[in-house]
Amino acid sequence: MHKHILQSDLWAQFKQNYGTPSIKSGNIWYTKHKIPFSSYYFAYSPRVNPESIEFNKLRDSLKENNCIGIQFDVPNVVKGTSEAEEALNIFQENGCIKSPRDEFAKGNFLIDLTKSDEELLAEMHKKRRYNIKYAIKKGITVRKVKDDIQDFEIFYSLYNSTGDRQKFFNRSYDYMKNIWEVFRPAGAAEILIAEYEGKPLTAWLLFKYENILYYPYGGSSDEHKNLQHSCLTGWEAIRYGKQEKCITFDLWGAAENPGDTSDPYHGFTRFKEKYGGRHITYIDSHDLVINPSFYKIFVAANQIRWKLLNVLKI
Repeated sequence: MHKHILQSDLWAQFKQNYGTPSIKSGNIWYTKHKIPFSSYYFAYSPRVNPESIEFNKLRDSLKENNCIGIQFDVPNVVKGTSEAEEALNIFQENGCIKSPRDEFAKGNFLIDLTKSDEELLAEMHKKRRYNIKYAIKKGITVRKVKDDIQDFEIFYSLYNSTGDRQKFFNRSYDYMKNIWEVFRPAGAAEILIAEYEGKPLTAWLLFKYENILYYPYGGSSDEHKNLQHSCLTGWEAIRYGKQEKCITFDLWGAAENPGDTSDPYHGFTRFKEKYGGRHITYIDSHDLVINPSFYKIFVAANQIRWKLLNVLKI
């Protein structure tokens, strides 16, 4: 099982640089987050491989760092596989409980980049194939970064305006700039920008790590939307991944049930689905509790917090 980029030293370095304490325990990374109005912290370890967790070391580390518990958020294990059964046994044997909520999307799409261009296009939705050809015909072009600073600014402007328009929780400028400043010099990040007559219309920030290409962040303009610049950007991302010898394109997240129109992820799930990737669902998030009494208070307060955030988003 591959190590997810969210468990990489690069991600830990970015978090540390951004001001979030990152701690390594055995073979996994976690971050710790201050619980308001208390001296305690809660720990967070996303996309972990459960067999890599050394629970005795981890418990000691959590206690040393005054953490009341840790969430293993959407572990890097696909439901319905032999690895899933083994992972759930690991969590149960070590006293973990199912998390009250998942921070990360439970669903995802994976595209096999070892296939030929012809095979990949054939597996796409026919409308997506048409839109890609249409964008090319109408003069949309997609390029990689030419200037690290200026092109990052283009990306963030499109990403931020898309978040405001679609009312999702977009990351701050400083957060995204820190990612770029850590991953770009390491050769682990690229930005693709779709343009029409020199005007940027879509930008995707991509990660590369251990032969996996990731699409975590993107944005697009409503201008010239009929020219299908976002569709072409996705195809060029696939071609870029193949050029970089990646074997899988991880689209980062999707609805657990792609047909559920009430799911907040439904919109971008439909967009990603049409590239023809394999839809998967990860196993449930689990918590390891160190301080049971305070953990109950924390969970109750956190549920109220998310309800308020969802109200504010509307």
